Amino acid sequence: MNELHYQLDLMRAMNQKLSDREKMYRLLCDTMDYAYIYYSFEKNSVTTLGKWDDFFDFQIRDRRDFTKLLEMVDEPYVLPLRDMLFLEKGGQETSSVECMQKGKKIWLQFSCRIFYEDGRPADQIIVVQNITKLKTQNEELLYMAYYDGLTGLYNRNYFVRLLTEYLRRAKEDNRLVSVLVIDIDDFRKVNDGLGIVAGDELVQQFGSFLKEFNSDDVIVCHLTSDVYCMAIYDSCGDRSVEHIHKEIVKRTREPFYLVGGQILNITVSVGVAEYPEAATSALELINCAEIVMFKGKSMGKNRIQYFDTPILNDFLKNVELDSKLKEAVFDHNFILYYQPQYYAGNQKLRGMEALIRWKDGDGEMISPAKFIPIAEKNGTIIPIGNWVLEQSIRTFSEWRNRYGVPFVLSVNISALQYQKEDFVDLLLNIIRKYDVSPEEIELEITESILIDDFQAVTEKMQLLKEYGIRISLDDFGTGFSSLSYLKKLPINTLKIDKSFTDTLLTDSATRIITESIVSMVKSLGFESIAEGVEEEQQYKYLRAIGCDIIQGYLFGKPLSQEEIEQLLQKIY
Repeated sequence: MNELHYQLDLMRAMNQKLSDREKMYRLLCDTMDYAYIYYSFEKNSVTTLGKWDDFFDFQIRDRRDFTKLLEMVDEPYVLPLRDMLFLEKGGQETSSVECMQKGKKIWLQFSCRIFYEDGRPADQIIVVQNITKLKTQNEELLYMAYYDGLTGLYNRNYFVRLLTEYLRRAKEDNRLVSVLVIDIDDFRKVNDGLGIVAGDELVQQFGSFLKEFNSDDVIVCHLTSDVYCMAIYDSCGDRSVEHIHKEIVKRTREPFYLVGGQILNITVSVGVAEYPEAATSALELINCAEIVMFKGKSMGKNRIQYFDTPILNDFLKNVELDSKLKEAVFDHNFILYYQPQYYAGNQKLRGMEALIRWKDGDGEMISPAKFIPIAEKNGTIIPIGNWVLEQSIRTFSEWRNRYGVPFVLSVNISALQYQKEDFVDLLLNIIRKYDVSPEEIELEITESILIDDFQAVTEKMQLLKEYGIRISLDDFGTGFSSLSYLKKLPINTLKIDKSFTDTLLTDSATRIITESIVSMVKSLGFESIAEGVEEEQQYKYLRAIGCDIIQGYLFGKPLSQEEIEQLLQKIY
């Protein structure tokens, strides 16, 4: 009897232990965000555990009910899931499926494992997990890896991979690959004038248009900011460079309508480089196309420019000059020359123009026509311009004090230098530092300064003039200026460009224009200077029509500081 009680107590203890273990398993299952299916082959029974009711709105009682799972799954995923559920394979299998769950599209992952006893299937465990969030995150990561978030076009990295594959195919098939770099002209004005939101919208709209060219043999990417890149495999027919460029131009002739109500008209500059002529690697091809695109911009924008070797060589030379120029600015490796200016009537010295020269480390004298445009692009024009102001006014002060006769010093000012907020203060400080009269300093500005903000430019001119500083409008007739608005400019002098002087004696139209300029200048109370005077007949003609001041090789080439001192000693 005691033995029986003992066995009963032992069984109760074991049942309690099993019950506790089952409770623990159920709690664990309910805690996890999974649904579980347990199938017993021997009993042909199914038990569902975990968050089953959160996943499904039906129950499974035996293995035949597995078909209910298949009914909710999208067609492409049915067969793989059916094989996993019903074929009794060893090991663990996983199948991710897209399906409808309670009226919503979701992604579920089914993991299945069958356990064997004595070589026969005994138990099947199926774990179901909602991977919609994970799938979405993965898709977003994949999208970010391959596509540009702003335009939906390929991003630079993926484009380079695709272009590299184009080049591999082209090498095998002996085909050409054309790369186009497409840049929206004057995009900065859109951002500055309308804001970056409007700029982004323009980039999106133009990107959507370019996206229409995507095909097996044409790929498009958003390279950066307002720059796009296109690659064409075996350019011909509708996918020829010429046809695509024609379509691009056609689109840019139509306005872009922005959400804010703005209407924009744009032009684009396009650079083209081809494999294998220009380069044989993806990055080199893009670089070559970008180089010639910038060349096209420098020639007037709104054009297509094809790659050729001289353009690349010029670019490489400019890169070298850019590097040397930055070193020269740091080391002050510049020299000032001065070209005399004379009154046309009595040939007396009126003053001189300070002209910068650069002698690089190799002893080569580099023309300002070469390095000034580079300095304007890389920003070194500001320290260079400030150095010219400081050095020329210091030297001018020494000459004036030494010879006691006042004359005018003309100094060229770049648009970037002029636009600096502290320009007026900087100039006045230099003038005070070297104790010269503001009336003896003349700033030569070009017409390009007037393009961006006419009112702000003229207000600064007026301020300078109030301090007594003279203003000269340089290279008149080569830009966009017209005689009609000269009266709006608070200038003292107008400089007639050398291109007019060169053809005075051979072209009647030039003479008519020059006479009109001189006459208008006189009526407005300005002085006129003709530069580039190299022949006696040019001088006589200019003097006859009333030009005030002459500058050119006929009277004096640009001279070094020592040569100017010798000239002043002779005169004074």
